[in-house]
Amino acid sequence: MRYISTRGQAPALTFEEAMLSGLARDGGLYVPETIPQLSADNIRALQGLTYEETAFRIMRPFVGDGFTDEVFADLIAKAYAGFGHNARAPLVQLAPNHFLLELFHGPTLAFKDFAMQIIGQLFQEALERRGERVTIVGATSGDTGSAAIEAFKGLDNVDVFILFPHGRVSEVQRRQMTTPPEANVHALALDGHFDDCQARLKDMFNHFEFRDNVRLAGVNSINWARVLAQVVYYFSSAVSLGAPDRKVSFTVPTGNFGDIFAGYIAKRMGLPIDRLVVATNQNDILHRCLTGGAYQTSQVHPSISPSMDIQVSSNFERALFDAYDRDGAAVAQLMDELKEGGFNVSQGALQALREHFDSGRVSEEETLATIQSAQTTMGELLCPHSAIGVRVAETLRASDTPMITLATAHPAKFPDAVEKASGMRPPLPNRMADLYERPERVTRVANDLAALESLIQERINK
Repeated sequence: MRYISTRGQAPALTFEEAMLSGLARDGGLYVPETIPQLSADNIRALQGLTYEETAFRIMRPFVGDGFTDEVFADLIAKAYAGFGHNARAPLVQLAPNHFLLELFHGPTLAFKDFAMQIIGQLFQEALERRGERVTIVGATSGDTGSAAIEAFKGLDNVDVFILFPHGRVSEVQRRQMTTPPEANVHALALDGHFDDCQARLKDMFNHFEFRDNVRLAGVNSINWARVLAQVVYYFSSAVSLGAPDRKVSFTVPTGNFGDIFAGYIAKRMGLPIDRLVVATNQNDILHRCLTGGAYQTSQVHPSISPSMDIQVSSNFERALFDAYDRDGAAVAQLMDELKEGGFNVSQGALQALREHFDSGRVSEEETLATIQSAQTTMGELLCPHSAIGVRVAETLRASDTPMITLATAHPAKFPDAVEKASGMRPPLPNRMADLYERPERVTRVANDLAALESLIQERINK
């Protein structure tokens, strides 16, 4: 299995090389050269397996020979051992033919744990075998950062720096990043919004002298291994509802497009997915693009669903790559236009996207109303992001096809919004009950590339 860049000018890499590299050197994102196919019998054989066994079967064809079967299975087992539910990703029925996929039972109470925990294991195994050390820099709108810190804290061969937008994450999200005491963890509060954090991260990857000097690695959803790990729960949940002998649809609250792109990969592998529905908040660039064809950035408006306060959705580039028939030059041109404010998707590419994706937008008021109604009519307390997914799913789902809405975070990560809507303040799990008493370590930084690079070099050389 080889991996190629969405911009067509970087050398093809193995899975391990692509994982450790993160972003391609031409600025593109790595994708598999070919998508492995699973037959209906292969998919049917997943019925009754544990989540770990399913993960092995789904991910193994993408990994190549970098890890033996025995080692890979062991790393998967370690990755999910700390989850708080034996099913790992349980399904809850909300209404006839509408199901909630709970993805918040991991160590940091968000779906990012499914990918980050296995990436942490894969990184550690690969780096120890190679005798190498890396510097991981990540950008987060709230959940990626804490999941990355949880996965990499205390490791001898990794320093991890997480950029998050100052004042634009929930208090629980912030404290999950600023309270770990391990010396290799560095939480950086950047003056700006998430798109600024993501832009500075990409700038570091494109500054090759710095990148090579600190051995930069990335664990944002630009890293293919992140997307791959998320493919698994599309299979596990669909099979629970009768796949491959029954089609299912998914609604995904998303800002950076990585989680729903994993669903697209599952569909390309042979999972009988009818529709993939993008659910956005008021920062609705994905909805505007899929409905109108123009991908034009605008101001980021802070919301009660901060993990979706994004205007530059990195993983959308991977979808565009396929929509443009894997024409790297065409994608590179679009990304150049994006630097100037945006681009228009060609009619053919837009039609290709619409063959797989629908979309909907939810206002702040509608989000709060959905949290309240879900609690009273469905008995389910939702985080704001999950509420956005449920609202769009209820609007767009077909009566004859099961709809699975992804619940991306535990409501306790956003207690103020949940309490405002429902009158209930969701408590943190017992293992995190003292989170508000733990001392914080955080460095506030300017939105300046040179200053960031200087700080990172200073910290890793201590």
